[in-house]
Amino acid sequence: MKNFDKGTVVRTVLLFIALVNQTLIMFGKSALPISEDQEVNTMADALYVAGSTIFTIITTLVAWFKNNYVTGKGKQQKEVLKQKGLTK
Repeated sequence: MKNFDKGTVVRTVLLFIALVNQTLIMFGKSALPISEDQEVNTMADALYVAGSTIFTIITTLVAWFKNNYVTGKGKQQKEVLKQKGLTK
């Protein structure tokens, strides 16, 4: 773990959690048992699915943005790395 950036590890773990959660939702499972009351459970399930989806989208975008050269500064960094022979 010595060679990994702390931010990369955090983003990767959060993305993994989000994807596992979305997979559970896709198969009709809930990582958190919310309520036994059917009426309350329906509303809570809807909020849980919406929140989980938003969480997955945000973590995916952050992981993608941070690990790619999408900004002007990032493109400059990539060019410098290419010049130094440190990237493909």
